[in-house]
Amino acid sequence: MLIYLAGGCFWGVEAFMLEIPGVVETRVGYANGSVKNPTYEEVCTGATGHAETVAVRYDPDRVSLVSILRAFFEVIDPVSVNRQGDDSGIQYRTGVYYVRPEDFKTASGVFEEIQKKYSEPLATELKPLENFSDAEEYHQKYLEKNPNGYCHIDMGKIDCLNFSKK
Repeated sequence: MLIYLAGGCFWGVEAFMLEIPGVVETRVGYANGSVKNPTYEEVCTGATGHAETVAVRYDPDRVSLVSILRAFFEVIDPVSVNRQGDDSGIQYRTGVYYVRPEDFKTASGVFEEIQKKYSEPLATELKPLENFSDAEEYHQKYLEKNPNGYCHIDMGKIDCLNFSKK
């Protein structure tokens, strides 16, 4: 199964997702923008409308989409508009982009659950994936290659989460 998650800078989101038992593969890239195969520099201008996004392939026999989305919401600020950590701009917006229509229903339930925790409306998008282009190779598994690289994600939260197939 595949889901696409935009949670600010994709380096930390990717590293966090790879810690989840049942996540079998990730690719960072650019989603739901207006330019085919943009470069990082183009995305950073904000003119392409892309969000830095992580394609997350998971084994539903080992982890559920609900568990992945709950974990995702633990490490982002879902009410922040176009900002996560020290990063700001349209490319750092938060979103859940699905390819299977049945995932919309599942994600909607998680969004309703998360909304109850906030008085402000969630700024996190829930939309079908329109397009996705892989980011440049140096961005893939960036924090593995650069352990001291910037990351707005609290990686310690992985130890406090419970992952299930339900």
